[in-house]
Amino acid sequence: MAVPDYYELLQISTNAEPETIHRVYRYLAARLHPDNADTGDASQFFLLKQAYDVLSNPERRAKYDASFQSNVPPPPPLSSSIDFMDNIEGELNRRLAVLAVLYIRRRTHPSSPEVSLTEVEVRMGFPRDYLEFTTWYLQKKGYITRADNSAFTLTAEGVDFVEAQRTNIPTLNRLLTSNTGPSAGGSAAASGASASAHKPAHGRPGPEFQPERRTSSKDRRAK
Repeated sequence: MAVPDYYELLQISTNAEPETIHRVYRYLAARLHPDNADTGDASQFFLLKQAYDVLSNPERRAKYDASFQSNVPPPPPLSSSIDFMDNIEGELNRRLAVLAVLYIRRRTHPSSPEVSLTEVEVRMGFPRDYLEFTTWYLQKKGYITRADNSAFTLTAEGVDFVEAQRTNIPTLNRLLTSNTGPSAGGSAAASGASASAHKPAHGRPGPEFQPERRTSSKDRRAK
C-alpha cells in the first residue's frame, strides 16, 4: 500500500517547523478524534496520528522525505469529485474552491501567497474561461485581489470568511481537508483552534455560498 502524503494530510508545508507540526496536529486531532460527535473520523484520525509520529521525529522525517516526498504525484483535480458545471450550484462550488486554494496558499506561504490563474485552473481541473465570473464576484466581495501579474491572493476579509464558514459549509470544509493546495500542502488548520470558534453573528453562511442539496446527474437519470 502506498504511503500517504503526510504533509498534505496535516495540511502543512514541507518546510514546516516542529512547533507548527505539533500545533496543527493538536487542532486536527481534536476535530477528527472518534469521540468528537460532530467531526470525528476514526480512519482519518489513525492516519493523522501516523503522520504526526513520522513528521515529529527528525530522523523518521528525514528518511520519509528522502524516500517519498519528492515522488508524490499531483492530487487529482477538484472537478473529479466536485460539481463545477451544474448552473447555480456549480458556480457556488467554484467560488468555494477558489477561496480554499488561495487560503491554503496564504497559510503555507505567507511571504508569497499569490496563485496564478494557471495554477487555479490546473488544481480545479476547470477551464479558465468559466472562472471569469467567479473571480469577478470574489473580487467585488473583497475576498480576493488580483496583482499586476494576474496572480490572485486572498484578502483578510477572505480569510475571515473561510475560517468562519468552514464548519457551516460542508463543501468548503471538505475542500480545506482534501489536497486543495495548488503546488504544496496547505495549512487550513494552522490557524489553530480559534479558527473553528470564529463564526459570524448570524451563525450561518450567507446565501451566496449555500448551494442547494440535489441528487447527482446519475441519480436523476436513474429515476
